[in-house]
Amino acid sequence: MTEPKPRERILVVDDEPDIVALVVYHLAKEGYRVSSASSGSEALTTARRERPALMVLDLMLPGLSGFDVLEQLRADEATAGIAVLMLTARKEEPDRIKGLSLGADDYLTKPFSPQELVLRVKAILRRSTAAPAAGEMLVIGALAIDRAAHTVSVRGSDVELTPTEFKLLLLLAERRGRVQGRAQLLENVWEAAPDIQTRTVDMHVQRLRTKLGTAGDLIETVRGFGYRLKAPRDA
Repeated sequence: MTEPKPRERILVVDDEPDIVALVVYHLAKEGYRVSSASSGSEALTTARRERPALMVLDLMLPGLSGFDVLEQLRADEATAGIAVLMLTARKEEPDRIKGLSLGADDYLTKPFSPQELVLRVKAILRRSTAAPAAGEMLVIGALAIDRAAHTVSVRGSDVELTPTEFKLLLLLAERRGRVQGRAQLLENVWEAAPDIQTRTVDMHVQRLRTKLGTAGDLIETVRGFGYRLKAPRDA
């Protein structure tokens, strides 16, 4: 009898031992391989060494803040692809917006339901490991998307995207020319109820446009509705 394949590795970063124990317990119960860190510098060292698939990251940490950790993760090619779920007691919208603009994949505030945290982790990881659709390459103007390799390039230069950014771009590209409402994008990309945090979509689109450079102009805002990616005849 073959042994089951090990689940993805997750790094839990929080300076509250009770929170770490709670999160580690519920993730390990689901079969994930879980490590932990209690400071920002330890989180970066562990991430570079273990290359987890996902990091559950608190904002308020000793030394480097969660924002600092996220910024350094995204700036380092070796860790840029690690998915990040921010977990914090800070509920203010500016903090949420800052986290999303720095490249967080999702944001959960304390107190939280462990079951909801596990579901969000699963949704993020599904976005990063989803099977490619038929026909791996999708080319729209200067933009090239490799569905199989989960890579994106603009005029031949690679663009580093988070799993959520990739899924958002791919969905817009596959439905190019058609407007996608914010609630619709939340349901399809974040697998979230359509009545929560539509601002999340706006921040990811803004960051995606920035990363795509000149090709970011392909993503149009349709005021009052949502977004669409220009069809080739419109580009």
